[in-house]
Amino acid sequence: MIQADLTIILPEIILAVFAMLALLVAVYSVKDGLASVLVWATSALMLVLAVFIASKGMGTNIAFGGMYVDDGFSRFSKVAILVSAAAVLLMSREYMARRGLLRFEYPLLIALSVVGMMMMVSAGDLMSLYMGLELQSLALYVVAALRRDSVKSTEAGLKYFVLGALSSGLLLYGASLVYGFAGTTLFSGIIQTTHHGEVSLGLLFGLIFLISGLAFKVSAVPFHMWTPDVYEGSPTPVTAFFATAPKMAAMGLFARVLHDAFGAAVADWQQVIALLSVLSMFLGAVAAIGQRDIKRLMAYSSIAHMGFAMMGLAAGTAFGVQAMLIYMAIYVTMNVGTFAFVLMMEKDGQPVTDIASLNLYARREPGKALAMLVLLFSLAGVPPMLGFFGKFYVLRAAYEGGLAWLAVAGVVASVIGAFYYLRIVFYMYFGEEGEELDKNRSPVLWGFLMASAAVMLVGIVNMFGVEGAAVAAAVTLVN
Repeated sequence: MIQADLTIILPEIILAVFAMLALLVAVYSVKDGLASVLVWATSALMLVLAVFIASKGMGTNIAFGGMYVDDGFSRFSKVAILVSAAAVLLMSREYMARRGLLRFEYPLLIALSVVGMMMMVSAGDLMSLYMGLELQSLALYVVAALRRDSVKSTEAGLKYFVLGALSSGLLLYGASLVYGFAGTTLFSGIIQTTHHGEVSLGLLFGLIFLISGLAFKVSAVPFHMWTPDVYEGSPTPVTAFFATAPKMAAMGLFARVLHDAFGAAVADWQQVIALLSVLSMFLGAVAAIGQRDIKRLMAYSSIAHMGFAMMGLAAGTAFGVQAMLIYMAIYVTMNVGTFAFVLMMEKDGQPVTDIASLNLYARREPGKALAMLVLLFSLAGVPPMLGFFGKFYVLRAAYEGGLAWLAVAGVVASVIGAFYYLRIVFYMYFGEEGEELDKNRSPVLWGFLMASAAVMLVGIVNMFGVEGAAVAAAVTLVN
């Protein structure tokens, strides 16, 4: 029995053992020389594990008495998490090395956080949920403060840690309430207590606290306060990581808790998620308008995009989960390309994040400017870019789920949000003459930028099979 359980969690075991063995080797070796090798090795292992998980086929496997669930939904989420984490690691190697930040701990902390994320999306119990969430969070607190000689970076790490501890407290309090009123921490047991759609007041309070704790992890309003400061203060590659894999994991965990544990009480949590969604969309759209720093702008952008993803979740249907998964896959791809561009913004070898520095950028770098234009149009949801179809899916899910008002609010928020994306395009093509940015010739960053932009254009044909995988994933979760 134990052997079967260990086989089911083999990808997590492999990645965790790799991180621990690499840590032992790195401590007793020439650390500076090993850091670059570890980045390549960790990225390669993540991609191999992604292929392995994607090839596992259909079916649901339960391990450790229901604490761990390996199904189509978790496999879809894990592939997205692993691929995006590997992409960000590869993008960050040169940037970190040139600034003396490429220490051997960096790829290992990323690897351990990814193990936590994989645990999160496969959680079948409140205890395994918390273990995965904390493993991810503790690693992320450290990488946020990786630039120790920077006040902003240490401030980012400290803010993330303090507010993260608060959210963990809310989550644990909710979990204890749920346990007290349901008599079990297993999702399969909790859903039995709400089988007829009747939820006791105590259990409802527990659910609200759980939602509050999870909303912090996806930076949904009003639990978003950490996001702009942490995005701005962290090293840019770390910011790129925050904007991709952890968001996918947190939304996956959100869907897992709501449908696996409280799937019979959709009416009780639907309005709460819809409220979080509309607040996030509008605050993200409006607050980003005044931002001049591109990292803070992307922070508010991520808040708005999480609002759109939660719109699919608020529908409370299998199609809603499918729409959320498709939206998150597209969002992660867009962000990888966008941050590849941000990493290339330099002046005299120093990183630049002021959007005004992009004035007339298209005149000097027409190829990169065009790729960035495609990504910004996709982020704004302008047809025929792939981002438009992501938004169309969640809007349709909300409408079909009986939340027509939320779909209308989503359209309005999308129009408002388009302003700050188009402003960057305006700077690049019609801005004023100013100091020119350095020409960054990194082939890795250029490759990711171009590949991401190409996906936004070519993906409209069949979404590279993501749609079919999302349908299967959603059906396994909402049954």
